[in-house]
Amino acid sequence: MRERGKRTVCTGRRPIHSQDDCSSDHNNEVRCRTRTQNGDTGSVELLIARNPDPDSALPYLLRLPLGEGLVFRTKGTWPRTSALYCHPVPATEWPQEPELVERIPLRACTRRGGAIDVVADRGREHRSQIVFTTARGRPVVFWQSPRTRKQARPDVRVPTARASGVVELEIVVDAHERYPYGFPSQQARTVRRALPCGDYAVSTGGRLIAAVERKSLPDLISSLTGGRLRYALGELASLPRAAVVVEDRYSQVFAQERVRPSLVADGLAELQVRWPTIPIVFCETRKLAEEWTYRYLAAASTWAEDEV
Repeated sequence: MRERGKRTVCTGRRPIHSQDDCSSDHNNEVRCRTRTQNGDTGSVELLIARNPDPDSALPYLLRLPLGEGLVFRTKGTWPRTSALYCHPVPATEWPQEPELVERIPLRACTRRGGAIDVVADRGREHRSQIVFTTARGRPVVFWQSPRTRKQARPDVRVPTARASGVVELEIVVDAHERYPYGFPSQQARTVRRALPCGDYAVSTGGRLIAAVERKSLPDLISSLTGGRLRYALGELASLPRAAVVVEDRYSQVFAQERVRPSLVADGLAELQVRWPTIPIVFCETRKLAEEWTYRYLAAASTWAEDEV
């Protein structure tokens, strides 16, 4: 097939008729390549440009070579440490003269159902995926890589064995906790009532003996920079044992853009020095944080019985 100004070359087993040269290999990945009249080969590219909108919280524009071009606003140039949120926008939002940050040659760019597989033509950081999904009933788009997908969903199975030999642990859940842990996989039952501090606690003889404060990473950063976390740890210090559990990885502290990561890291270090008996534990996911909370409170309950 010939076109004016360029010659289309098709490789692979099954040619796919499109403007560019595309073919499918045994993995069903579309590989694209064009050749100009002077013989130079140019790869189809993923383009990343600076977002010209100064009021946007997403500083980059991402353009995928599908159809007329799919354009998203996003906050990074590649999902290296975490999945990147992508906000879809009309193709017309791509600037006529974009300030390009990166041009990534592609070996494949294929849509399969609710995801777009993107394979870069380079040795490292070459595979990624644009995922169309829903969160809290709203459609959202994320750009993820094999590394960030594995980190977001660690391949671990939470054990169902009893913690510290406790047959059934009674966990008090603060009445103000909006989306509480249910501990469905643990040997525990919950009761709801107001707690003077913490979100989850155990008691003996009507006296609180241990509590855990639960934090998502945004809540941790907000309460740290706003000063609320300092007061919360001061209240937790009144108990024999207490801890703070975070539903994320510590590395995500350094991926923040709206607050200086060093400010957060220094604040956490200062709190640990001031209240060394109250650990701040990062547990990757909500499920693992729930498991850690259960086992911490069970261990505290067992120790309290031995200390009586």
